[in-house]
Formats: sequence, C-alpha cells, structure tokens
Amino acid sequence: MTIRKAFSLLLAFILGLVLTRVMFETITDEIAIFGFHDIVDINNPNQLPPQRSESDGDYTKQNLEEFIDYLVHNNYWFLSSQELYDYFLSADKKKIPDEHQGQKKVILTVDDGYKAAHENLLSLAESIEDKYNKKIKLVWFINPPFMGVKGEELDHASCEDLREGLKKGFYDLQSHGANHKDLTTLNPTDLKKELLNSQQTLRECTKDLDSDQTVAAHIAYPFGEVNDQVKKYVSQYYLSGYLYNNLPLKLGWWSRDNYGIPRVSIHSKIPVKKLIWIASGGWL
Repeated sequence: MTIRKAFSLLLAFILGLVLTRVMFETITDEIAIFGFHDIVDINNPNQLPPQRSESDGDYTKQNLEEFIDYLVHNNYWFLSSQELYDYFLSADKKKIPDEHQGQKKVILTVDDGYKAAHENLLSLAESIEDKYNKKIKLVWFINPPFMGVKGEELDHASCEDLREGLKKGFYDLQSHGANHKDLTTLNPTDLKKELLNSQQTLRECTKDLDSDQTVAAHIAYPFGEVNDQVKKYVSQYYLSGYLYNNLPLKLGWWSRDNYGIPRVSIHSKIPVKKLIWIASGGWL
C-alpha cells in the first residue's frame, strides 16, 4: 500500500468518525445536571472567614444568580426530578407539555441541606420570580436525620425551612440517604434501613404537602458512590438515582440506566462562564 493510499484511508476513517459524531449529537438530547453544596452570600460576613471555614464546595449566591439570570433569559426549562423521570426516563413517558416543546433543559441540584444554602437559595428564587415572573425549581438531596441539626461548622436546614420552599413551589425534596453513609460499604440490612429511613422521614416531614408522593421518590448517592448491590436495593424504593461523574445526561432511543444519572460537581473555583458553557452543551 502506498503512503498516499494509506493517508486517504486514514482521512476517510477520520471523516467517518466525525460524521458519526455529528449524526449522534443531532439525534441526542443533552441535559446538564449541576450539583451544588453550600451557597454563601459574600455580603454576609457570617458566611465568610473567619466566621466560618472556607470550603471548596461553597458557591456564591452572587455567581449563582448571574448563572440563573442567563438560564432564564435564554428560556431554559428548570426540570424537577419527577419531571425528568416522567417526560424522559419512564418506560411510559408522558407527553411533554406544549409550553416546553423544544425548550433547552437544565437541572439544579443541591446536596446535604445546609441552612445557609436554604436561606440564600430561597431569597434568590423569590428575587428571580419578582424580576422575571418565572418560578425556578431547585432539587434538594437531603439527609433527613440531620434536618435542623447544628453542625460543628455548618448548620442544617430544618423540616420547616424545607417545607417553606416546597410550599412556595421552588423546592423539590429528594433523598441523599439517611446519614450520608457510603452506601457501597453497607450490608443489605443496613443498606435497606438507610434507604427507607431517609424516605420515610422526609415524607413524614412533608406529608400534607405531597399528595402525589413525589418527595423522596429519587435519590443521590452520598459521595457519588454506587455499585450493583446499591442499585438493586435503591430500585426497590426509588424511581431513579443520581451520581457524580461530570458528564451530561444524554437522551436518545437507546436504553438508559435510571440509577446512574450523571451530574456535574460544582466547586468554588468554577466561573459562571464555565457553567454557561456546560449548560449550552460544552463539557469539561
């Protein structure tokens, strides 16, 4: 084989890969799912050093507001965990409402249920609604036994705090396990207790506000750790499970793993421009 022919074959192979990728992207719908932890207000000295330790998981209310402003201006659909399941993951999918047809989608999740995150996110959601007459959705993954508990460094939002956000239509309350244990390290008996205790406690907190029992119907694995045993037991009590792998959720005609839903872990060093790039289809 001549060098020229080998080069032509290589070029054709590369072109084929590019065309395959373009076709794949054309028929694939992507959803960016962002995972935040604590949200801090840089105008509140009590949420900054030396009053409290700085954490890599912190994200500022001001940067998050800038990001949400972009999403609202560009007409993103802020999906709840149940909407994601009902319209895109369920074997018996519901028809997407007319007002959301063709709309770009995003999911904003918050882990652990910190008090400062609740205070800042609720006021931010209310501010967004006042400015744009649009109600955003924030998916909380909660460890219910910690609700209202004062931590050594960070306090946790109470049941009443979370109920307030739920009543106002901003919060989607889901499970993060009971005690934030690595589920992959538990034996089956302890694993079931961890899963059920979380679900039962959170539903007890919200029972008069959740007639459809969409609260605690989904779970995010603590530390993002999951294995086949965890998926087996999670699937008995929850409709879907979320992890961290810094990838988009790709929706297409192929089968999906509803218990391996990807999320992007957000830390304090990620600028707003990077969040916008990810939401727009760019990746890490």
